[in-house]
Amino acid sequence: MVRLGHVLRSAVAVLLLSMQLPTMASVVIRTAAQESSEPKFIALHHQHAVGGICVDIFRAIEKRNSEIKFVGDQVWMPRLRIDANFHENRIDAICGVQNIQRNTAQYKLLDTPLFAVDYLLAVRADDPIELNSWEDIRALNDEGIILVLRGFGITDILQNIGGLKIDNGATSSLSNLRKLLAGRGRFYCHRSPGIKKSIAQAGFEKQVRLLDNPKLTEKYFMGVRKNLPEEQVKMISDALAFLHKSGELKRIFDRYRE
Repeated sequence: MVRLGHVLRSAVAVLLLSMQLPTMASVVIRTAAQESSEPKFIALHHQHAVGGICVDIFRAIEKRNSEIKFVGDQVWMPRLRIDANFHENRIDAICGVQNIQRNTAQYKLLDTPLFAVDYLLAVRADDPIELNSWEDIRALNDEGIILVLRGFGITDILQNIGGLKIDNGATSSLSNLRKLLAGRGRFYCHRSPGIKKSIAQAGFEKQVRLLDNPKLTEKYFMGVRKNLPEEQVKMISDALAFLHKSGELKRIFDRYRE
């Protein structure tokens, strides 16, 4: 009788413990934190962790559907390696990519836009140039080199405009800002939010200014493996549709506006 009572007490204890533990996710989605992509992914130095728009979106999806768990968003990876891991089926999702041919060839873009950004042009503060259109830059020929980040979609977008001189050799905003100040490019094109913070972090607020025109507005999407099981794609898509309709995606993005 004593033994039976012990067994019952043990069973109750296990049951109570299981009720306190979080439900184990049944769908694990592998991803990565894209380097040099602030504020999509931001190094939180005081926490030794990664935050940013995309991490907030991952957590919001998990909160909406507890069956989904994103893993890998605390691991930094350059964009080109992320793409390579997609090809090897080691990554399932990439957060915040444009609807351009290079991306649609690799991933399935989900319908709900995550956010939209403006691409702005930075020039040296002592450069008096003012522009109205991309045609004005095209007319500069070799005096109108535009610096962009290697592997980023803005390269494709500017190439599609046609006739522009593009340098995509750098892998960080700091490198491109230094190239700009050294005269190795007339413009640095990068997205906002992102570019203003990069200028401030580099301490170049007095050496660099932003032009009002021309600029581009681009929507960003969630990309997933084309062979990801359809039921998993639907789970993520449904969660994003809900977060858009509820205004949560906008609230997340608004926290990072410049």
